[in-house]
Amino acid sequence: MEIIRYSELKPQPWRNGGGVTRELASHPQAASAQDDFWDWRVSIAEISKAGPFSAFVGTDRVLTVIDGELLLLNVDGAEQPLEKHRPFRFSGDAPSSATLPTGNVQALNVVTRKGSFKGYTSIIELSKKRAHPVFNGQIGVLLQGQATVSPGGTASSETGSSATGPDVGAEPLARYDAVVGSDTETPEILGRGFLAVVSIDRVDPAPSAG
Repeated sequence: MEIIRYSELKPQPWRNGGGVTRELASHPQAASAQDDFWDWRVSIAEISKAGPFSAFVGTDRVLTVIDGELLLLNVDGAEQPLEKHRPFRFSGDAPSSATLPTGNVQALNVVTRKGSFKGYTSIIELSKKRAHPVFNGQIGVLLQGQATVSPGGTASSETGSSATGPDVGAEPLARYDAVVGSDTETPEILGRGFLAVVSIDRVDPAPSAG
């Protein structure tokens, strides 16, 4: 069971210097925030001033405000208000910038290489009675609240306890900690609050003509 502890991640400046980001995961793993030689990346950005976003040509992006009330995103001349916990997809090829009408925000940023992968973000309300599994190809990020994660089969999906006692093998999660999914002993998350589930799907190449 792999847990990425947010407190252990080092903040790195954006390529354009307009903010800082903490990378949760990438494939292949990026050397820094300035490195874009990856097929997908999941990160949390701190946005503290208005201005342009870094360009990520040849990618698709899904941006979700996870702290703060509102981000006004301008994509290719069209303004889009982004409210908390509402994912928004846009092309990394388009010029984009942001303003902060209600103050600083933090945003979950999923970037995928076009033609290779496609990313999705869902916001899930957690339960103490029914565990939420995180499957292979997914990353679960605790956005707020209190939660624990256990290897699959440890926690009951109905009661949150196992035959050998409650919380056996459970690890506590802090805010923005991430759980890497697996189809072997699939991690299960129990608690109260909200979880972002990022799914990274491989895109099958289109069949060649003829």
